[in-house]
Order: sequence, then C-alpha cells, then structure tokens
Amino acid sequence: MSQCHEDVTMTRTLATGLLAGSLALLSFGQAYAWTRDGHVSGPRGTASVHASGGCANGACSRSITRTGPRGYSTTRSGSVACDGAYCTGTRTATGPYGNSVTRSGSFYRY
Repeated sequence: MSQCHEDVTMTRTLATGLLAGSLALLSFGQAYAWTRDGHVSGPRGTASVHASGGCANGACSRSITRTGPRGYSTTRSGSVACDGAYCTGTRTATGPYGNSVTRSGSFYRY
C-alpha cells in the first residue's frame, strides 16, 4: 500500500470518527470536552494531528489541525447548535496555503 493511500485512509477514518463523536455528543445537555493528539513517523518525517471539541447547552464544536512532515498544516473546525429539534451547523476548512472554505447547513433531528 502506498504512503499516499495510507494517509488518505487515515485522514478519512479520523474525520469520520470525529464527526460521529461530535454528533454523538450533541445529544447531551451538559458540558463535555475532549482532546486527542497523535504523531506518526515514517521515512518522510513526522506528521501530527491535534483535535479538540466539546458540547454545552445544545451546542457542540470541534477543531482539528493536521501537520505533515514538511510542516504544512491544515485546519478544520465546525460547530452545531440545536434549538429543540432544529439544528444549524457550520464548518470551515483552511488549507496549507491559507485558503479557506466555509460550509453551513441546517437539519431537523427526530
């Protein structure tokens, strides 16, 4: 398996896990906070990831920063807030050269 394929698989797995964790925490009304840190070393250097998030009063947020072996970083942060069954969310991703994309949406939970 190539290094690039392993990186993509790890990134997708981590992103999916963090999203699922954030949505799971959304169901709690009390304050919850968490952080995760990881590092991996290979022939091209060391890559790291730092993630944090929390929930309080019907709102959850999380942020993750990945830094590659060459020092380039990407950041993704997001939040979800609910008022009864109606929820709104926003996510911003910033790439290694500072360009950002923001997405937002809303949904009803049942």
